[in-house]
Amino acid sequence: MRRGFTLIEVMIAIGISAVIGVMALGSFQRAHAARELTQAQEERFGGARRTLTRMARELSMAYLSEHYDHKRFRERPTLFRGKDGGRRDALLFTSFSHQRLVRDAKESDQALLEYTVDSDPERPGKLALFRREKVHLDEDPDRGGDKQLVLQNVAGFDAQFWDWKKQEWVNDWVSSSVERQGTLPTRVKVRLTLEMPDGKEENFETQARVAIIRPLDF
Repeated sequence: MRRGFTLIEVMIAIGISAVIGVMALGSFQRAHAARELTQAQEERFGGARRTLTRMARELSMAYLSEHYDHKRFRERPTLFRGKDGGRRDALLFTSFSHQRLVRDAKESDQALLEYTVDSDPERPGKLALFRREKVHLDEDPDRGGDKQLVLQNVAGFDAQFWDWKKQEWVNDWVSSSVERQGTLPTRVKVRLTLEMPDGKEENFETQARVAIIRPLDF
C-alpha cells in the first residue's frame, strides 16, 4: 500500500524551501547593492578626473595682459585671484581656454573663469563645485557670465600656488596685489575631496603648469 506525505513533512519541506529562497534572495540583493555601489564609486572617480583635467587645462592657459583700454579700465581686466577658504577655496582667473560652440560667434579664445563651492540646489545639505564663465571681459569680474554645476558630492576644494620667488607653496594669490606685482604662479595645485557612496571621503589632486606668468606686453 502506497503512503503519501504527511502534513508535517509537507510543512517541513515548505519551510526548508522558504529558507533557501530567502537566503538566495538576500544573496542577490547583496550582489546588486555591491554592483550599484561600485558603479556609483566609478562615476564619482570619473567625474573628479574629468573636472580636474578640465581645470588643469584652463589654469595652464591663464594669462595677464597690458593690452586694454587704459581710459576705460582703472585696473587691468585680466586677473588671477586664488583665495583660501579652508575647505572651500575659490579661483577666479582669465584664460585663453575658451572654446566657441557656435559658428561666427563674437567670441575669442579668452574668458574669465571662476570655480567655487556652494550649496547643491539638487541635494539639500550637500555641496557642489560650480564653474562660471564670462566670455566678454569688463569692469566687473565678479558678476555676469554663465554659472553651471560641474561636480556634486564635494566635501572640499583646495588650491595652492607655487611662489617661484620664495620657492614655496602659498594658499593665496592675487595678481593685483603689491606683493605679486602683476605675476602668476608657475604652478597651481588643486585638490578635490569627494564624499563617496560608502560615506568615506576620497581626495583627488592634480597640478597645472602655468605657461605665461608675466603680463603680455608687446
